[in-house]
Amino acid sequence: MAGMEWVAVVTLLVLAEYLYFAMQAGMSRGRYEVPAPATTGNETFERVFRVQANMLEQLIAFLPSLWLFAYYVHPGVAALLGLVFGVGRFLYGRGYVESPEKRGPGFLTSFAATLVLLLGGLCGAVIRAL
Repeated sequence: MAGMEWVAVVTLLVLAEYLYFAMQAGMSRGRYEVPAPATTGNETFERVFRVQANMLEQLIAFLPSLWLFAYYVHPGVAALLGLVFGVGRFLYGRGYVESPEKRGPGFLTSFAATLVLLLGGLCGAVIRAL
């Protein structure tokens, strides 16, 4: 199916973003002297760690929704929504580390993209099944 390559590219970009967040959490562990396996002890580390953990949590709904939307609805639109998700996660991470109150716009952006992908994929699959 034409356009699925862009969905693959966006998937890999989002996974690279997750790896970036994971590296930031690891480096913050050393910078703020929070020895493993502790996940508390420094407020800035805790925020960086939560950005990484929350990204992982969001990927569980995002990735299958992205691919199912691409398959049943439109790969180009799926890729675009995937980019919106990635930008939202970046804004979420930057805002959360700066101040937890600033995470809202990034959360809403990425959540909205995932919701559209999920509902669109579901509707597309049901329509095709009928």
